[in-house]
Amino acid sequence: MKAFITGITGFAGSHLADYLLAEHPEVEISGILRWRSQRSNIGQLDGKVHLMEADLRDLTSIHGVLEKIRPDFIFHLAAQSYVPSSWTAPNDTLTTNISGQTNLFEAVRLIDGLDPVIQIACSSEEYGMVYREETPITEDNPLRPLSPYAVSKVAQDLMGYQYFQSYGLKVIRTRGFNHTGPRRGHVFVTSNFARQIARIEAGLQEPVLKVGNLEAVRDFTDVRDMVRAYWLAVNKATPGEVYNIASGAPITIRELLDRLLALSTADIRVEQDPERMRPSDVEILIGDASKFRKETGWEPQIPFDQTLRDTLDYWRNRLSQRG
Repeated sequence: MKAFITGITGFAGSHLADYLLAEHPEVEISGILRWRSQRSNIGQLDGKVHLMEADLRDLTSIHGVLEKIRPDFIFHLAAQSYVPSSWTAPNDTLTTNISGQTNLFEAVRLIDGLDPVIQIACSSEEYGMVYREETPITEDNPLRPLSPYAVSKVAQDLMGYQYFQSYGLKVIRTRGFNHTGPRRGHVFVTSNFARQIARIEAGLQEPVLKVGNLEAVRDFTDVRDMVRAYWLAVNKATPGEVYNIASGAPITIRELLDRLLALSTADIRVEQDPERMRPSDVEILIGDASKFRKETGWEPQIPFDQTLRDTLDYWRNRLSQRG
């Protein structure tokens, strides 16, 4: 069996490769990267996966890779996924996310005999303006996106449905709620807080932790549980369908911060930074993953306190390695 991962050098992609190597050694893993891709997440994969240079924004490039690999499963995780960047560069976000997926689908469609199961990583950000009486959010909740990033994910989501209906591509859409853990980019909230704490402990930053909106409510899943869900999706979920993947356990960003601070003995002051506030923010995201659990048997296994501890330790180790 052959698995192909777009975004293998990224956060979820590298963890998915780790999971497959550990739990499904019978699967041959391939992925794509660009010459300027960051490789810090995939050092542990050297010699264990097949990496090829390609760019999703170029149809010829991705067509050539897929024709050579001919995968049984495609995990489409590559995207511009940082919401604040979508405000400053909306067209880049839309182009990267929508055109990249279009090229992937067209390449699959144009290669004779290629018929993989395709999981596309959609997002809870698609739900956008959610009212408390609508929580926990099911797949039938209206999509009211509140950022250019969320709009791009709605487009990817509906495109997956359209290519299933129009061409019979075996697309499975997963709307992942917030997921975090070791290797998460430092611009994302949990990792950002953990990195600041680690820097303060190491004497690299004044004992002031900068924050944005602490009142938002989120539903976090450990990335290692999330990528296990992706594997179950391509093996047990139904093509053409959409599935929430979520813990269903809400937490405010303030409580998340308090739990991270409790893991440190440093005396840290918290200050709100106006630069970290968004033009509009999604105030509450709590997911109902009962549909996905029923079809696949998935349950999150890693407690959130362990996720926080592992994330903080990741940044402590990164900083110590830099000397």
